[in-house]
Amino acid sequence: MKNDLNQEMLAKYAPRPRRRALLPELNPKQQLAMLCRVLHREGYNDHLAGHITVRQDDGTYLANPWELTWSEVTASDILRLDDKFQVIEGDWNITPAINLHRDVHQARHDVEVVIHNHPTWGLVWSAVGRVPPIYDQTSALVDTDPVRHDEYRGTVEDDELGRAAANSLGQHKWALLANHGVLVVANGIRQAHLRAITLEWRCRMAWRVEMLGAGLPLPDDVVKATGQRTDTHGFPFLWEAMAREEIRQDPSVLD
Repeated sequence: MKNDLNQEMLAKYAPRPRRRALLPELNPKQQLAMLCRVLHREGYNDHLAGHITVRQDDGTYLANPWELTWSEVTASDILRLDDKFQVIEGDWNITPAINLHRDVHQARHDVEVVIHNHPTWGLVWSAVGRVPPIYDQTSALVDTDPVRHDEYRGTVEDDELGRAAANSLGQHKWALLANHGVLVVANGIRQAHLRAITLEWRCRMAWRVEMLGAGLPLPDDVVKATGQRTDTHGFPFLWEAMAREEIRQDPSVLD
């Protein structure tokens, strides 16, 4: 029933005939470069930190390079990794923390996209060890709370520490890693985009509300109904709108 409602919503608001395309057709490398750019603008901007992997149908993985910020990555910079997460295509290096992605992908065959970064507001809540409440509808676009990985003993390029963070995620959609950042997984680029921006928006909004005090979180049933409806297929047209903004700012992202 839920999927039927999502399909009905998308069909109802589909572009009318003869309108221009919402977004040019993007190949997988262009999609990943675009996701890096969009998320950097949303707060996933801790200098060279952060990495995204996308599983491909042939068993390889696409990933952003270690040496470049997310704000400058283009499609031609994207790396291809083999099933051991070694670079087999591309001119750059892969992050030493790729083991975290390897462990998540190996444990979660339902996952296509894995995102790890230290976003501005997600890092604040991970540092205090709290899950931010939901105070507005945008914060509710994805249902369920992130899980907390409560122990920070070093960076995740250590195999044992990376595996511990992956294990804490379990079967959940996202996690706050204590004093470190966030881990987000999804079954595609559109869903990954929505989950990542929703988490950072939620963290930012909750901080602002609680600085004023006396905030009133949304009721649990409203959060659940909203998140379940939008998370499965993505909020209609949102990914396309944000991607168009990046193309207007710098068309070279697609090169």
